[in-house]
Amino acid sequence: MRVVVNAAMSADGKLSTREREQIEISGPSDFERVDRLRAESDAVMVGVGTVVADDPSLTVDDPDLREARRERGDPPQPARVVADSQIRTPPNARVLDDSAASYLLVSEAATPDFVAQMEEQGATVVVAGDQRVDLAAAFEELAAAGIDQLMVEGGGELIFSLFAAGLVDRLSVFVGPMVIGGRSAPTLADGEGFVEAFPSLRLETVERLDGGVLLEYGVEESGQ
Repeated sequence: MRVVVNAAMSADGKLSTREREQIEISGPSDFERVDRLRAESDAVMVGVGTVVADDPSLTVDDPDLREARRERGDPPQPARVVADSQIRTPPNARVLDDSAASYLLVSEAATPDFVAQMEEQGATVVVAGDQRVDLAAAFEELAAAGIDQLMVEGGGELIFSLFAAGLVDRLSVFVGPMVIGGRSAPTLADGEGFVEAFPSLRLETVERLDGGVLLEYGVEESGQ
């Protein structure tokens, strides 16, 4: 399975403010690019922190892109995937609505009641790992379900975990023309951080976009 991480950050590397409020970092051209990337993917993934903070739908907006998916034999919308080690996904989250298939990745710490509640909402629950989601094992199940390209939209904790597990194939970052600041504001890759064996990136393209710059990287090796 090909894993593509996509994010928009400020010039100082922040995804949002210290209050975790979603702000508009990029503009119309980048929004269209992200919509195309969603349409090209079999599923779009976020961590539970993003679900709780922003309640995203993770759907393709452009009707022409949805029609193009139908024409190639795919559902009009990509599946939605949530990594939830903390068992915090609200039952009314938009990623669980009936507009597209939903997968919830949890650990064995998830209670039977929580699993049943999520399944009642239509989600396919994937249990992998003891206390935290074993992303590598969960991704094997997603691949077996027919997900060939997975787009990851954040947040920083999930992105760090994916790099730490050596699961990222490509990184696309829009760097916006602003400074957000704040030592507690989320960054592109939060988590524990690396102290050695840093993931190695290969810069492939640079494009001016919406007053900022889009950087496209290939990933050469994992941080393990």
